[in-house]
Amino acid sequence: MSDDRERWALILGASSGMGEATARALAAAGYRICGIHLDFRAGLTHVEEVKAAIEAAGSEALYINMNAADDEKRAGALATLGERFARSRAEGHDPYVRVVMHSLAFGSLVPFLAEDPKAGADRKKMEMTQDVMANSLVYWVQDLWRGGFLGRGSRIFAMTSEGSSRVVPSYGVVSSAKAALESHIRQLAMELARLDTGVTANAIRAGVTVTPALMKIPEHDAIIESATRRNPTGRMTTPQDVADAIVALSEGAGFINGEVIGVDGGEFVTGS
Repeated sequence: MSDDRERWALILGASSGMGEATARALAAAGYRICGIHLDFRAGLTHVEEVKAAIEAAGSEALYINMNAADDEKRAGALATLGERFARSRAEGHDPYVRVVMHSLAFGSLVPFLAEDPKAGADRKKMEMTQDVMANSLVYWVQDLWRGGFLGRGSRIFAMTSEGSSRVVPSYGVVSSAKAALESHIRQLAMELARLDTGVTANAIRAGVTVTPALMKIPEHDAIIESATRRNPTGRMTTPQDVADAIVALSEGAGFINGEVIGVDGGEFVTGS
């Protein structure tokens, strides 16, 4: 690492898929992990396995089970992290959040048009999906910045997908959230740069990746087939591919800002 500060990664959606893979990879690279996740009893055993793997890598796993889109829960989580930072400072260390990863996948997978109104998009589904998968990024970054958690060299990453610019029958609500997420990244990148914070913000557009979120999409079999066929590497993107990219971008690349960075082996540029 290029400095002697105590580096932390705050990962929203840290118990599965790309968030889990990135938590493990950053832990192996020497980052302490603050993982925000929402799991019920059936998933908590796996969460403990992830934490054990992080600790086995010689790192620290501060995992908080909560709704990442809840304002009061967010304040509580940052208070907990702040208390942990205070202990580090008392021991003579200089902690900061080097990496913020927004990898929340909780949205409505329904068409806009359905004869049964309950089977299609409505105001509640649209607003909930936008709030969790897009707007929550802004609220977390605001609080991290105001609370002094970020420092020069901090990197913000938000997970997007080609759905932000392409269509899938049941993906319209999420597509709109991904498009908004990319817009939020551009705005944050510009404002953080003009404030001379030394913090960058970029979106990571992974290729189609087998994750719990993908398997909830009704058309997942067709999506997997198409991605495998289109990808010039002959395989799909994996969570580890994304994790490796974030580790690399976290260690340098300080002049990449406000971009949508593809991590897909060339899948997106081959078209449909």
